[in-house]
Amino acid sequence: MNRAEKETFVADIKERFNNAPLVILTDFKGSTVDEMDVLRRACEPAGVHFQVVKNTLCKRALAESDKEDLTKFFSGNIGVIFAGEDPIAAAKLFTEQAKQNEKLEIRAGYFEGDVLDAQGVAAVAALPSREELLSILLRTMLAAPRQVMGIIRAPARDLLYLLSNFASKLEDQD
Repeated sequence: MNRAEKETFVADIKERFNNAPLVILTDFKGSTVDEMDVLRRACEPAGVHFQVVKNTLCKRALAESDKEDLTKFFSGNIGVIFAGEDPIAAAKLFTEQAKQNEKLEIRAGYFEGDVLDAQGVAAVAALPSREELLSILLRTMLAAPRQVMGIIRAPARDLLYLLSNFASKLEDQD
């Protein structure tokens, strides 16, 4: 790589680090090209970007940023998962891929201002996805109007039951 290519790489990777809500650093030592290609292809539809990076250039890109604490993990073979809009889905995707390829090991992660270890990334993957959270929110929002309607209908319903019971009691007396 010449100097201009390195500068372009540093600028590009710096932008990826700044825009990603979740970053996972993974060691892929011993993985074949085909196994890495499977990981890349699995990431594409989910809006997740996987990239094998140069350690020194990444350290330069992370210098003086909020993710600077990750620089100590850049040694040896490093691949970086950059999450798209849904960091939880990206964490779930990577943990599924790591189960299929045992050579993938999580070195570190970065989420919500914190550096994570492998268990931290697994905890993020265990969180409900965006769609699940939206459905819970919708269910919660719809519960209140249903309860209000139940309260409004209760007197009329109770009156109907009362009149029905009174009518059946009158019929029994005849």
